Amino acid sequence: MIEEMRLRDLGVIAEATLPIGAGFTAITGETGAGKTMVVTGLGLLLGQRADSGAVRAGAAQATVDGVWIVPEDGPVAARVREAGGDVEPIGGGRAELYIGRSISSEGRGRASVGGRAAPAGVLADLADELVVVHGQSDQLRLRSAAAQRDALDRFGGETVHTARDAYRRAFEHWRAIDRELSQLTDDRDARAREAEELRAQLAEIEQAAPESGEDAELAARAERLANAEELRVAAATAHDGLSGEGDEPDAGALLAEARRALERVHDPVLAELAGQLADVGYRVADIAAALAGYLADLDESGPHELAAVEERRAVLAGLVRAHGTLDAAIELLDTGSSRLAELDDDSDRIDRLTAERDAAAAVLDAAAAALTEARTEAAARLGAAVTIELRALAMPDARLEVSVTPGPESAFGRDDVAILLSPHPGAEPRAVSRGASGGELSRVMLAIEVVIAAVDPVPTFVFDEVDAGIGGAAAIEVGRRLARLSESSQVIAVTHLAQVAAFAANHLTVVKANDGSVTASDVRRLDGADREAEMARLLSGMPDSDAALTHARELLSLRTEVH
Repeated sequence: MIEEMRLRDLGVIAEATLPIGAGFTAITGETGAGKTMVVTGLGLLLGQRADSGAVRAGAAQATVDGVWIVPEDGPVAARVREAGGDVEPIGGGRAELYIGRSISSEGRGRASVGGRAAPAGVLADLADELVVVHGQSDQLRLRSAAAQRDALDRFGGETVHTARDAYRRAFEHWRAIDRELSQLTDDRDARAREAEELRAQLAEIEQAAPESGEDAELAARAERLANAEELRVAAATAHDGLSGEGDEPDAGALLAEARRALERVHDPVLAELAGQLADVGYRVADIAAALAGYLADLDESGPHELAAVEERRAVLAGLVRAHGTLDAAIELLDTGSSRLAELDDDSDRIDRLTAERDAAAAVLDAAAAALTEARTEAAARLGAAVTIELRALAMPDARLEVSVTPGPESAFGRDDVAILLSPHPGAEPRAVSRGASGGELSRVMLAIEVVIAAVDPVPTFVFDEVDAGIGGAAAIEVGRRLARLSESSQVIAVTHLAQVAAFAANHLTVVKANDGSVTASDVRRLDGADREAEMARLLSGMPDSDAALTHARELLSLRTEVH
């Protein structure tokens, strides 16, 4: 609930503090005194759009601060902490939440939640959990079909909530299967083409049977074969120089002659060098033999092997072009088989998913029927209860109906919910927003809120002159209903009717003063004679009239009758 609200430089209000608290608070005041600014300030705290035109003339900015009493743990506290702020525990599982909003005369705005700066969107999120506002131009919050359906579900309580949750689970399960099946069916042709292409690719790779690194080895082999004659001349020249098969003396013979010359003399140093020459001779002989083998291999390879190597390289190059690298083509042999098996299983998967979807649809049908049944039963009770309230609100012949008819399937069910009003016997029930006058609409709205709040309370209701267009006995009954509503919720009503204000436990008045240059307003809490005078002013415009004062006291005595 709202514990307190402070306004500064908002509209005609220079500075005011509203001590609100629990129960029913009525706010009254002369026309133009700024009563509606109270609702405007509250709207700013609830994240509504900031308008620089609301800043008091001559002021740099307007500010609104509010103190809420909220559960220490719950959706509100969680959202505040998510935004970086916090609530302040005050005991009993309750906490204080500080919210602020400012608007500069240039149109810039700032907001704070739980002691931290926050976007105005956070305030709007909190508003859904904190307050329901009924303004003069927005008397019925149940305007849309979705809002009327939600109102019925709130009234339906645990029975409807259980059926709705079961339906939502069934709907999400069915939708997930249907989405997968639709995607699989829609992509069937593309998947068939993918399978055909993959099958051809695997066959090509299997036929080529590539080995990792083979392309690099073949490149080196092709390079050698392409330069075979040049290689042969070099190897033969070297071989002749080492083996003595040419006309020139060979290195091996020269080394042998040098070794023998050293061995003829008896000197340890020369003997050691002769041994080293012997080792060199052996190595020269090995190199000569290797060159002979190399020349023999060149003679056996010939041009035919070069053609075979180039042909193989062309096959591998095709795989590289198709797959990026030879290793990628080899890897596809491992991964492609499982993908092909998945693609080839499409028909079986479609059959399985179709059967699963049919089973899920049957469960969904049963859940939808159960939800419709629960809503239909709740609709009859809601219509009857609101009709009884309307009789007490001086609409004895009015009848409210809540129709539940088949509608399009959604995550919320298959029902269209409409709140209909028949204002007098014989009149065809019509949508409530079209079937009632302004004053009747106020009472219908109030009756609905009273009935629903009895089973699903809203923390705070704010009514901005929704009693416009009514008076007399009807106004008294509106006051009684607001008082009854305040037994389960905090109620704040801006009103110009004494019959409504009489039932408030807390009466605030907005007082206007004029110093010749700037109009400012203040807010005062009224008790005793001051309250009686304000009531008399509301009744007759004359706060000192004995008749009006007598009538005011009589009205105030009615509050004790509310239970």
